[in-house]
Amino acid sequence: MLDLGEVYDHPLPMFCDNKAAIYISRNSVFHERTKHIEVDCHFIREEILKNQVCTPFVTSERKLADFFTKPVTPSEEVSVWQSVAVCLKPQRSDRGFGVQKAVETLMLETRSLTYADGPIPVPVDNSFLIENVERISICDTGLASNEYHKILLFWQAKPVVHVFQLTEEGPGEDPSSGDVLSSFSEWLLPAKEFDRLWDSLIYENGLKQRLLRYAASALLFSEKCVDPCLVSWNRIILLHGPPGTGKTSLCKALAQKLSIQFNSRYSACQLVEVNAHSLFSKWFSESGKLVAKLFQKIQDMVEEETTLVFVLIDEVESLAAARQAALSGSEPSDSIRVVNALLTQLDRLKSWPNVIIMTTSNITAAIDIAFVDRADIKAYVGPPTLQARYEILRSCLQELVRAGILRYSQDHQDLVLPNYSTLKEKLHSLETTELEGSMLLCKRLLEAAEACKGLSGRTLRKLPFLAHASLPNPNCCDPGKFLNTLVETAQSEVSELQV
Repeated sequence: MLDLGEVYDHPLPMFCDNKAAIYISRNSVFHERTKHIEVDCHFIREEILKNQVCTPFVTSERKLADFFTKPVTPSEEVSVWQSVAVCLKPQRSDRGFGVQKAVETLMLETRSLTYADGPIPVPVDNSFLIENVERISICDTGLASNEYHKILLFWQAKPVVHVFQLTEEGPGEDPSSGDVLSSFSEWLLPAKEFDRLWDSLIYENGLKQRLLRYAASALLFSEKCVDPCLVSWNRIILLHGPPGTGKTSLCKALAQKLSIQFNSRYSACQLVEVNAHSLFSKWFSESGKLVAKLFQKIQDMVEEETTLVFVLIDEVESLAAARQAALSGSEPSDSIRVVNALLTQLDRLKSWPNVIIMTTSNITAAIDIAFVDRADIKAYVGPPTLQARYEILRSCLQELVRAGILRYSQDHQDLVLPNYSTLKEKLHSLETTELEGSMLLCKRLLEAAEACKGLSGRTLRKLPFLAHASLPNPNCCDPGKFLNTLVETAQSEVSELQV
């Protein structure tokens, strides 16, 4: 590795899919079955003793080196569709088809050994792409790699290019509201306001993939005219959980994501965010009429079959409060009319194939059971796990370094913070006393994530700002000192929650 110009400050991992070979390389005890052992095993044994090499175990399916020495089995030749998102520069919307063909050619010519989420550099020698494309990125490899329980290799993937252009217009309001509080806000998608929002949201494994698969199936069933009397689906999503976990942001990011993936199927996409508080009136029975009037406007939007409409109802318990409470006298009777009107309008929208309804709630027990029963997918969005907390803080630290607020020392100029799984593997292969340099920094970041237990995702995103504001000299700070302050800030936030 030194000959290749690569310097390691920790043992070099040599992945092996044979546990017996790993045990033999670590144990110098020989018996009759190891008397003909090769010389190279003795060499590896010596390097392990010198702490130059470590031999972590890896399953045969994830051993990429086999590609160079063994034939590909038929089960590994399965091809999966891999999304490639291409964002056009402003004022370049007329070049979409040409860009798609150019990027497809680029993907075939520059195949890498594995596919992973992240940006693809635009070739500097391709003037057409340089002129028209802002960025190219591979996305959602987890959808395929989780299915096959292995790393996605290039011969297994067929890239599907989605070309899109961000809309810079802000949210629009109900034009008929006049001086009255608008009943909804709407965005044309994909919107610049929600750009990169999907990638910034970090949840437990499988939540975002589950939502993507659900939406794709719901639209497919509608397009194929599956008889709803035999197979029922309502295209209603309910995300519930404690405050600050990013439920509303996830709904907006999902709408943005689907508008890009289905842009070849729908010429336009809209996100309608319902302002539930504007639908209540001091006049008896007027609230139910306002709900019906709102959904009539939404129905006018979905009548255009080439438009995909996303309806977001945040804190849906405001409109779908449990009617049992009203019967007991603890809620005004007009709330029953609101719930009845909402359920009736949702049933009417079910007949339109180009609408998806997304709802969120912090108090699931307060929602009427009839609405919960109509939701196709009910996903709990809880507090971030240790892995999610680490990934959130890692992305924050990387952004502060990119912005120049934090600066690495000369010894760590090229430091790339590993993801959670990679860090755990490295820490497992090293002794605590052997940690130094960059690994100490990564270990400190993990300790910061552990100290944030109990904090919401919203609070985690604020922690780096609060920590920076606590520094005695915020204009000059290295990541090591910043992480120490970050741990103290996290402990302070957790202690305030326990008061």
